[in-house]
Amino acid sequence: MKPAEVTQRISEQLSSMRKSERKVAEYILANPDEIIHMRIVDLATEAQVSEPTVVRFCRAVGCSGFQEFKLNLAQQLASSPSFGQIAVTETDTIAEYKRKVFDSTVDTLLKVRDRIDDRALEAAVTAMAASKRVEFFGFGASGAVAADAQHKFFRLQLATAAHSDHHIQNMSAMSMGPGDVVVAISQSGRTKALLRSMGMAKDQGALVVGLAPSGSSVIRQASIPLEVDVEEDIEIYTPLSSRIAHLVVIDVLAIGVAQRKGPQLQEHLLKLKQGLYTLREDKH
Repeated sequence: MKPAEVTQRISEQLSSMRKSERKVAEYILANPDEIIHMRIVDLATEAQVSEPTVVRFCRAVGCSGFQEFKLNLAQQLASSPSFGQIAVTETDTIAEYKRKVFDSTVDTLLKVRDRIDDRALEAAVTAMAASKRVEFFGFGASGAVAADAQHKFFRLQLATAAHSDHHIQNMSAMSMGPGDVVVAISQSGRTKALLRSMGMAKDQGALVVGLAPSGSSVIRQASIPLEVDVEEDIEIYTPLSSRIAHLVVIDVLAIGVAQRKGPQLQEHLLKLKQGLYTLREDKH
């Protein structure tokens, strides 16, 4: 097991653990920095369980014993400002789930930042800056990301649209042509309707930029794959950090396109900003 996976493994197995092991898990997730300085008897006392229960917990998350678990946790804490994707539980206080949601999101963004391919980003920026038409496709939460992207890119002197209805996506894809760009956004990378629309757009000669998990069908079918890997489960209390990661990647693409378009675009954006002032109430 890689050190960075230890809290992720705890989070994934939390709901299926025995009640006593869950007490150990919840104490560790709430106090990760303290654990690495504890003896097994200390953790057992704080979690109100027996020492054999702590050992069983360590083995359940892939460690041979408490010492190996502490080593993996220490390495993870040293390599990350937070400690991974942590599931929120029904017993968490507002302070606890606030910290978990923020820590999880920050950790996700840093991992995506370090893993995403700069060459693929460069290719996507080049294609989008040269295009006169850029459209964003997505369903569900990815549809909200597509709408946000359209809001950012229409200010960059591009013809843009966002579609989350598969019939409209298909019609839009069929009207694409060489030089046009579709940005297909998917948290799962497996949505059949999205894959169908991507295929139609490519058949018309358009380039398709895919934002999805590595190895997924969306990534394999994309002309320019942007791999966004976020470890999430489908527990009701798990924050959807992939949505935030996709929004930030869209921001990176928008900054890149704006930079490519140069001073003329800056004048245009300034004019738009000044036009918005008339819509705001005066400061008192």
